[in-house]
Amino acid sequence: MGQRARLFIDFWNFQLAWNEHLSSTRQCDWPKLPARFVSEGQSVIASAGIVEPLQLEETRVYASYNPSRSEGTKLRGWLSNFLDRQPSFRVFATERKDKSAGFYCRACRQEFLDCPSCATPLVRSREKGVDTAIVTDMLSLAWEAAFDVAILVSSDADMIPCVERVQEKGFKVINAMWPKRGHDLAKACWASFDIMAVAGSLVRPGP
Repeated sequence: MGQRARLFIDFWNFQLAWNEHLSSTRQCDWPKLPARFVSEGQSVIASAGIVEPLQLEETRVYASYNPSRSEGTKLRGWLSNFLDRQPSFRVFATERKDKSAGFYCRACRQEFLDCPSCATPLVRSREKGVDTAIVTDMLSLAWEAAFDVAILVSSDADMIPCVERVQEKGFKVINAMWPKRGHDLAKACWASFDIMAVAGSLVRPGP
């Protein structure tokens, strides 16, 4: 009997690191990712002397988008019309909203709400709720005994308490990590593997 594996992917945490290490022009072939990551997880488990095979149950992707921006609506369409329809994938997408991002200059004691150059209002768009959703789902699925191994694709240290709690219940968490990122999270997990070791095989072929 195999071990059930579920992937938990922080989309922007993964995508921004991918762009940094491989450039945004070399796009990730997302449908290939689950099998490749489960294979790496299998290798890690086998190195510990565990021979039971990993069986992919589900790939959960947590993303956010800004509907007021064209790139945000384009991303939302790709997430729902493409990625969410791929085998094993389940996408959870939340909206981001622009908020005022004025700044205060201590030197001249002036507050700027608009760009000094073009007078466009200064705004910022914050990702909200993604980390909480991953933590909530990982804990609830663990308590339901819905997996044996969680492969967590994130470098966020805020995940550490969740990982520790899940592992206290006897489940394994394997961290898929990027070089020079998230060492504290990787150390808290049962095991980890370097995404760069497999990234080349995930590059989508050009036209």
